[in-house]
Amino acid sequence: MSVHESGEMYLEAILVLMKEKGAVRSIDVSEYLGYSKPSVSRAMGILRAGEYITMDRDGTITMTDKGRQIAETIYERHTLLTRILLQLGVREETASADACKLEHVISDESFQAIKRHVMGRLD
Repeated sequence: MSVHESGEMYLEAILVLMKEKGAVRSIDVSEYLGYSKPSVSRAMGILRAGEYITMDRDGTITMTDKGRQIAETIYERHTLLTRILLQLGVREETASADACKLEHVISDESFQAIKRHVMGRLD
């Protein structure tokens, strides 16, 4: 699972949009992230080349198993880290923004330890 932070962000965005809308196209990703269409188009090309996504003729994006695994990992990190920060009293906007930064740099070992430690306390 080797993809850069920006690729992780795109994959997470695609996953979130799929959960919300079902079918996702590059324009949806562009609007969701606030990135230019050319930037998103380039990123989609890189993700296709890395076999993280496929696109059909009408531009609908589908994640491969490899892409979905990364997206689910990043999404889980984001949601759990956001919940932890909210529980600590951090404002929602700040918690989400900070979780977005942390989700890409925290090691799997550290994240799993945090997850084990706090899961029972958050529910």
